[in-house]
Amino acid sequence: MNNIKQFTIYSCIVFIATGLLLTSLANTHAQVILPDWDTVKIKTHNLGHGIYMLEGFGGNIGVSAGEDGVILVDDQYAPLTEKILAALDVISKKPVTYVINTHWHDDHTGGNENLGKSGAVIVAHEKTRSYLLDIHAERLKQSQTTPKNIGIPVLTFNDVLTFHFNGQTIHAFHVEPAHTDGDIIIQFVEANVIHTGDTYFNGFYPYIDVDHGGSIDGMIDVYDKLIAISDPETRIIPGHGDIADRNDMREYQTMLKTVRSIVANAIIAGNPIDEFIATEPLKALDPIYGNNLIKAPDLLRMLYKDLLKNGNL
Repeated sequence: MNNIKQFTIYSCIVFIATGLLLTSLANTHAQVILPDWDTVKIKTHNLGHGIYMLEGFGGNIGVSAGEDGVILVDDQYAPLTEKILAALDVISKKPVTYVINTHWHDDHTGGNENLGKSGAVIVAHEKTRSYLLDIHAERLKQSQTTPKNIGIPVLTFNDVLTFHFNGQTIHAFHVEPAHTDGDIIIQFVEANVIHTGDTYFNGFYPYIDVDHGGSIDGMIDVYDKLIAISDPETRIIPGHGDIADRNDMREYQTMLKTVRSIVANAIIAGNPIDEFIATEPLKALDPIYGNNLIKAPDLLRMLYKDLLKNGNL
């Protein structure tokens, strides 16, 4: 595996350009494996009505392509920008007009600077801009040069922003703290497609960024909103994982409620976290949801921290 770089991290966010590691995933021992970028392939899924999903390495990318141009929802890591643009060139010869960041993590925003340089307008929730500005400030401290802040969102909002673009009504709306406190959902109304960002990890345990406002209660509640604006035909682009539907989200919400209840009861009973984890309380769920970066012990530690912090048992 000479072409694989392994980093033991305390964050699921890796800043490739500067080597900066943030401590968002404190007290876990997950490993993220970064590939030889030359080996990464971009897969395109046509969802109809000019809407696509791109898979590569990092968060799933949503695409609206048509006469007005191209809107991207998230842009993965910086080293993949050329491959992403090549995949887009097959879909449309129009330029990328807007990039919407669903939240601030680098596997969703790493291409911002590259796309900003090409003229795309970066759009995000106000809190996402704030976090990205903090990262830029850290890079300024660590660099002998002056990194440009081209990848910082220039158009921000707090609640709802609507695009009328490519014959689509595209709603971007903020939800209560879930994966982070700056999450937004993107709804392509006429195409009946929703991009959830990392409020939904289809097929595996979620990462909840408690240090940046994330909350299991918000993760659970967001599905009520998603289910309310979807129907049996709605296609769901998750932050990570395969394209899903409304029933998939219902099952995932049920899993989150189950895990929350297990952790809350353990805290009420006064069980120390390490002893609790040793009992393997998620053993029945692990074959379904435990086969990715976030393992059961990681999730349990996140929820302990979250529920103790918020005091809502």
